[in-house]
Amino acid sequence: DYARERRRKEKSFNIAVFASGRGTNLQGIIDAVEKKRLKVNLSLVFSDKADAQALDRARKHGLETLHLDAKKFSSREEFEKELIKYLEKKSVDLIVLAGYMRIVGPDLLAAYRNKIINIHPSLLPKFRGCAGIECHRLAVSGGEKETGCTVHLVTEDLDGGPILAQAKVPILKGDTPETVADRVLKEEHLLLPAVIKDISEGKGKGC
Repeated sequence: DYARERRRKEKSFNIAVFASGRGTNLQGIIDAVEKKRLKVNLSLVFSDKADAQALDRARKHGLETLHLDAKKFSSREEFEKELIKYLEKKSVDLIVLAGYMRIVGPDLLAAYRNKIINIHPSLLPKFRGCAGIECHRLAVSGGEKETGCTVHLVTEDLDGGPILAQAKVPILKGDTPETVADRVLKEEHLLLPAVIKDISEGKGKGC
């Protein structure tokens, strides 16, 4: 009925961002939310690293943070079960992996099937399984004419889930992995919030 539909539209779309490092993609999401380009509730920022800069970024913006050390749990299953408890408390609709360096295990995948997205610094399916600057080294040393970034659904298949969106950048004469990384990162900061927006509005495959 009309009242139920109105309540559904008014319900906030809750996202959790997972990051293991600097959190520049997290910052891109925060900026998009604060500038009202992205209408979601950033309900939790999680890191598996206590000293991740991403946690500092989140705290500066008054966001709730969580750190769990996987080494303190008897198994990945126990670690993920504890993590799922926090996600359920926050009614998380979408998990965004933004520089999260742990492989997502079966428990978390099962609990959030088709609700976990990742940003990868290559034009998948090229350079699956690489991370960070390594992807750009492979692109430059391999003589690629272009590279970029990919947002995809997370599945059991590492970097092999359905592709949601890509952004391309040229590789220019004299480029280094570092100059390419800077160019790709600018695109990542635009692409990831755009995909989250589509999913939150029911336009994406991951909703």
